[in-house]
Amino acid sequence: MTSSKIRPWIINALVAALYIVLSVGPAAFNLASGAIQFRVSEGLNHLAVFNRKYIWGIVAGVILFDAFGPGASLLNVLFGGAQSLIALLLVTWLGPKLKTVWQRMALNIFLFTISMCMIAWMLMLVGGGTAFWPTYLTTALSEFIIMTITAPIMYGLDKILHFSARLQ
Repeated sequence: MTSSKIRPWIINALVAALYIVLSVGPAAFNLASGAIQFRVSEGLNHLAVFNRKYIWGIVAGVILFDAFGPGASLLNVLFGGAQSLIALLLVTWLGPKLKTVWQRMALNIFLFTISMCMIAWMLMLVGGGTAFWPTYLTTALSEFIIMTITAPIMYGLDKILHFSARLQ
């Protein structure tokens, strides 16, 4: 294999590892799983705005953290992985129709916020008496906050690191 074929695999492995590392801090305070999820790692979802090839590293990070982190379960892996994959595929499908990076990031924030209904549904299934709407409100709000806070950070990092060119 040439280095141009190996490079995306290595970068996506690093993205997955970074996702896990960034999730560990909030997990220590019970803020990475459950009805309130302030995973700083969710900011990495913005990488897909710059290059769709980042999807695999992001989803791998989500799946691995959900498989081995707090609240690990098969349902957590399936719902968390599916929610991330669906939102990321939608943003890479709809994003090119938008003119600016900020519009694509706003779309990304919107899609991830809305898709938290899948996580709320999963929490309702495993939580027994957990009500859907209050859980959806808290998961969607926490996702909206973290994605909004990390958007300008990822935008600024792109100006230095040029995310799109990293996977070429």
